Amino acid sequence: MSVVLSFLLSVTWPAPVPPVSERWRAWPVTRIFPATVPGHSPSGARVTYVLAGVAPEAACPAAFHAAAVLPYRPYCRVALRATYSDSTQTFVVTAGIAVLDRPGFSLHGSGRPATVRPAAFPGGPAARFGDRQYVTGVVLGSPGRYLVATAAGYADGRAYRPGDPVPSRLCAAARQVATSLHRALTR
Repeated sequence: MSVVLSFLLSVTWPAPVPPVSERWRAWPVTRIFPATVPGHSPSGARVTYVLAGVAPEAACPAAFHAAAVLPYRPYCRVALRATYSDSTQTFVVTAGIAVLDRPGFSLHGSGRPATVRPAAFPGGPAARFGDRQYVTGVVLGSPGRYLVATAAGYADGRAYRPGDPVPSRLCAAARQVATSLHRALTR
């Protein structure tokens, strides 16, 4: 065997990076929804969002509020969802990823916009998180094939009441989790 051929056989080539549109299928769930997501509170303090659980794949109408994905309904292949809690277990954030057949765009709301449906997970901070408990959220899109939406609320199960103030830390949690997951999928 020649020295060149021997060298070529001993070199480990990096695995090809899947195209952005196929990452949801090619990557392990731990890469799509990492165990922790770093963030910062509005005062600048470090915050860590800890994974509470990952829901099974679902159809988009089952995982998102209708108004959040209405423009994409015919193009939405599947929805992926996971819920995170902040390190103090005060807030919970469900992140939903809509896998689209064509590019999405950003929708920004204030107050309680239509977003992803919260996913509760028994035995932890997200045990009582449901549609009645989410307070705020964001929906992020891009020229890519993913729409990432979050629904954020309190871990203690308190229900949303129209007119209640929305703490800036809760808004920050919703935006930071959405932005981090979207960035990881599309860069």
